[in-house]
Amino acid sequence: MTTATTTPAERPLPSPRTLVDGGTRTVRRHPLLLVLALMVLVFQLTTGSFLDTGNLRGIATDAATLAIVAVPLALLVISGYLDLSVGSTLALGGLVAGWLAGQQHQSPVVAVLGAVVVGAAVGAVNGILCCYLGLSAFIVTLGMLTAVRGLAQQLFPLPLSSFGPGFAWLGGSRIAGLDAPVVIAALVLVAGALFLAVTPAGRHVFAIGVNREAAYLSGINVRRTPFTLFVVTGVAAALAGAIKASVLDSVVAGTSGAGFELTVLTAVLLGGVALTGGSGSVFGVLLGVLFLGCLQNGLTLLSVPTFWQQMAQGTALVAGAALAYFGPRLNR
Repeated sequence: MTTATTTPAERPLPSPRTLVDGGTRTVRRHPLLLVLALMVLVFQLTTGSFLDTGNLRGIATDAATLAIVAVPLALLVISGYLDLSVGSTLALGGLVAGWLAGQQHQSPVVAVLGAVVVGAAVGAVNGILCCYLGLSAFIVTLGMLTAVRGLAQQLFPLPLSSFGPGFAWLGGSRIAGLDAPVVIAALVLVAGALFLAVTPAGRHVFAIGVNREAAYLSGINVRRTPFTLFVVTGVAAALAGAIKASVLDSVVAGTSGAGFELTVLTAVLLGGVALTGGSGSVFGVLLGVLFLGCLQNGLTLLSVPTFWQQMAQGTALVAGAALAYFGPRLNR
């Protein structure tokens, strides 16, 4: 008995209606996609240079460090936890990397590893207090935000700069025609998406966020999984700090990463990740990161004052919270 097979060339093309229905479902699941497209159109019409290659490259490079931290933070939020200390961890990681590369004349690899170890230590402290001792993640990480910033200012009271050409490679080199931070961010995005889609641990993240007690009764380790995510988030924040230090060739303990925790949380919420846990996607987080990157860049091109840009970002945070709340209800 033979079975009929069709080659790819013989298979019928999807009908226009099928394409439209698929696009509609995508927009319903990610309404920010439509808003992002409209915003890009408006900025291009008003500036005339928004879609220039150089400007798009600048947006991608600026958004790279945000994406590197937003992905693991999104996974942490999906599991029902939160980390508000990422801005201070970013600063401390950048300072440690810059100090090792500049003052101690260590190789870029050693400098980055030093930052990663510091970030992992901060994440581990957050994870132990929140996951194993059961303390409030909001209160713990809010306290760590201040404590880590204070530690950074105590260890590095003076600004650091001039880290050498070797360390500058991390933020200024190009890989396959793309800036190194963009390549690193792309790898993080792909890894995060695969983690959620194909690994049992990714499914555990959703299960813990939806119902922690039910996940525990199902045999899921409801402590180890979010603890690991705390550590990974700390590592990502410190790595982002090292990249920023490489790009700027300077770090200041008091100002580096200030407010970054709100920016990355805005990107996560705009991407449709529920602050209560249990839902979200890496693709949505990517849209949130691109939205904030395009918004800031477009407003800068239009010479909008800084305080209006801050108001726009605050409005975006409120909009993200609204999307996270109403989005799942609209798709039912």
